[in-house]
Amino acid sequence: MSDMRTAFTEAASLLLDEDPLAAVVLAEISADAFAKAAARHPDRVLNVGIREQLMVSVGGGLALAGLKPIMHSYAPFLVERAFEQVKLDLGHQGTHAVLASIGASYDAARGGRTHQAPEDVALMDTLPGFSVLVPGHPGEVTGLLRGAVDVLGSGSSYLRLSTESNREARPLRPGLQVVRSGHGAVVVAVGPMLDPVLDGLAEEDVTVAYATTVRPFDGAGLRSLAASGTVVLVEPYLAGTSAGVVSAALAARPHRLLSLGVGRDEIRRYGTPADHARWHGLDAAGIRRSVRQFLSLT
Repeated sequence: MSDMRTAFTEAASLLLDEDPLAAVVLAEISADAFAKAAARHPDRVLNVGIREQLMVSVGGGLALAGLKPIMHSYAPFLVERAFEQVKLDLGHQGTHAVLASIGASYDAARGGRTHQAPEDVALMDTLPGFSVLVPGHPGEVTGLLRGAVDVLGSGSSYLRLSTESNREARPLRPGLQVVRSGHGAVVVAVGPMLDPVLDGLAEEDVTVAYATTVRPFDGAGLRSLAASGTVVLVEPYLAGTSAGVVSAALAARPHRLLSLGVGRDEIRRYGTPADHARWHGLDAAGIRRSVRQFLSLT
């Protein structure tokens, strides 16, 4: 099985071959993976060096010229370091692009805090008009990327890639996809959190819904599933990032919400992604413990 980063670089390289308006802008990260595509399309694969702000500004300029830019780097460099350029050169200018990150929340934990960005989706939420796409398996990356490029005439997208993966790819749908039906709470699992949710809650009578498109959020789909008014949200980034959109979707009915995700307190340790998942309670055991406590099953 390929990883998400490889699936992305292969899919983006193929788009460059197929679409004369597609372009890729890099800041050194993954430059080797795009070397062959750059040789074929030297005018549409641009590596600006370790200058992430410039990368986004160049992408904005390409969009103003009518191209379809895809900008790519680690999440903290692409979203946090270059946020002013994302806000101004894309949002304010009304240009559209695809931002494709790697590293996710703590995939690059061995690199320390500089390479971690659990706050990325919350930050993107401050900008209007961005779709947010969170694949849970490498097999979902190509479809999500192509869909994001297809709609560049009407909006921008943030594609959040991870080294963490579910065991199998799911059909791509814009809204919530019911993976397992139950009679209790609705548990919304985002991207690579699906398998830990299914493993942790295997013995619980709950509905599990899967989401790869989290912005726009499928409020209508949630309302159709949440008859009990009890919702558990499990996200692979900052806990509570989607609490507002969930509460807005259920504003007309009484509801209870448990938001699970990366904690706000910084864990000043290196370790592996599995270590960080356990420390944040996002492994199967941690999810089971939190949900059982929330549902008063312990």
